[in-house]
Amino acid sequence: MTRPNLVPLGVIAGLIVLAADQASKWWVLNGLKLPELGQVRLLPVLNLTMVRNTGVTFGLLNGLGDWGHVLLSAVALAVVVALGVWLYRAENKMVALAIGAIAGGAIGNVIDRVRFGWVVDFIQAHIDTRWGDYSWYVFNVADAAIVCGVAALILDAQFSKRRKEQSIPTSPP
Repeated sequence: MTRPNLVPLGVIAGLIVLAADQASKWWVLNGLKLPELGQVRLLPVLNLTMVRNTGVTFGLLNGLGDWGHVLLSAVALAVVVALGVWLYRAENKMVALAIGAIAGGAIGNVIDRVRFGWVVDFIQAHIDTRWGDYSWYVFNVADAAIVCGVAALILDAQFSKRRKEQSIPTSPP
């Protein structure tokens, strides 16, 4: 059985994520001018909050110094190359879409690091209760695509494992 060529599907997914990410960041910076506003409350559980993230997803590795953005960009581009190899070997549409989403998100954040030296983060989910206020990390479209892509890969791996286990014939006693 030949494996389908899912590279175009993954590339299209990556380009859609990249375009959505860069368009949303352009709008936040130039249309809404969020850096001047600081924060805009959209819903009781959702704000637009301007954050200049010098780390990776969810602000991890923030303290890498002046060359941190270069190091993180190089690592992200190496990951994108590895994802390209994986995409070429993808066996189903879910994997191709997930890899494309991750790669598109990674490239979107690399573009920010090259342009600004930091990543534009602006989506803040939170909940205010009488027992305290709880807030998720501030993130962007690229981060969301990366997280959803990784989750889809994990789910696919689990379901693929179960399908393989169920398809293995058992020997008679």
